[in-house]
Amino acid sequence: MKKLLLVFAALLGTVSLVCNVQAAGVITVGASPTPHAEILAEAAKLLKPQGYELKIVEYSDYVQPNVALDSKELDANYFQHKPYLDDFNAQKGTRLGSMGPVHYEPFGIYAGKSKSLKDLKNGALVAVPNDATNEGRALLLMQDEGLVKLKKDAGLTATRRDIVENPKKLKIEEIEAAQLVRSLPDVDIAIVNGNYAILGGLKVADALAVEAADSMAAATYANILAIRAGDEKRPELQALYKALTSPEVAAFMKKKYAGAVLPSVK
Repeated sequence: MKKLLLVFAALLGTVSLVCNVQAAGVITVGASPTPHAEILAEAAKLLKPQGYELKIVEYSDYVQPNVALDSKELDANYFQHKPYLDDFNAQKGTRLGSMGPVHYEPFGIYAGKSKSLKDLKNGALVAVPNDATNEGRALLLMQDEGLVKLKKDAGLTATRRDIVENPKKLKIEEIEAAQLVRSLPDVDIAIVNGNYAILGGLKVADALAVEAADSMAAATYANILAIRAGDEKRPELQALYKALTSPEVAAFMKKKYAGAVLPSVK
């Protein structure tokens, strides 16, 4: 009987060890449904042969994924850019960090009444997002295209007040970002974020101009793989980040999203 108990205990120990090994191979990541969860699903294909199972938990808001990460319900999350994460840490007292950038969603200039930037007439109406961050990105793109010139120190927080040269006397109208696509019939051009362009049925390929891959905005507002500070050297998270920034996942982004989601420049 004693021998039987010893054998049973040994079997239980073996089962426990196997379960722990399997659990160690599971990476739980929070994400917004599109495009983040879709990109993670593609990365999962690369992780499986390495012995890692990717569990993707979808969230519809931008607060709970960070709360869940901080409370260790998640190993990482993928939905936000670094400025948002920094602000969240400052507001909530959390210590969340970043493994690095994965992708960015470029702004584009889309045709309304005017079908090309060269055809813009004096006094043409230009719709831009009405929130501070996105308006700055829109104005920087206009500057890159030679439509306006901003103060040297304006940067990503630029507003209409920072325009120092406006040769065509363009009228800048601030509109809620989600409504920009709808505004196109009433304006000459509108500057729209990639995700709203997709939702509005626009193709980035049809944009009159798009943010450059090496632009300040593309670098600053790249979407990151967020983790808890101090977890940077965890092998499973390094493997996940390597998969997300792999040539295979980059090719998937380019094909599926047709320019609306692009791999970050490293």
